[in-house]
Amino acid sequence: MSLYKIRLELARDHDFPDGSGDRGYEFTAPLTDDGHIDHDAWKAQREHCRVRRFWEGEDDEVGHLIRKPGGSWAFHYDLLGDADDDESGYRFGNHVFKPREYASIKEHDDELRTFRVVIVQPLE
Repeated sequence: MSLYKIRLELARDHDFPDGSGDRGYEFTAPLTDDGHIDHDAWKAQREHCRVRRFWEGEDDEVGHLIRKPGGSWAFHYDLLGDADDDESGYRFGNHVFKPREYASIKEHDDELRTFRVVIVQPLE
């Protein structure tokens, strides 16, 4: 199973009416043919499933894509180390990761933000 680079950029919201390409996430995950995160492949390759949060004016945060008890997906940041600081993907297990689709993430500040999928490309 191939790993994919997935880039999410902030969709338009009340703070950013045009969205923002300077705010978002890049992460690596195995995907099924229909664009869902492949849980079994993730278990075999979890150490390669990295995430980078980029936000204009802030330092990047780097961590891992993790599976939480109960089956939800989240981003766990290496330097923070506290499960309370994980950022949860809202229904990531049901989302299709293909360009022009949307995904929501509950961030550190407990704000649920929506992001556009802008890049999905296989890693070589």
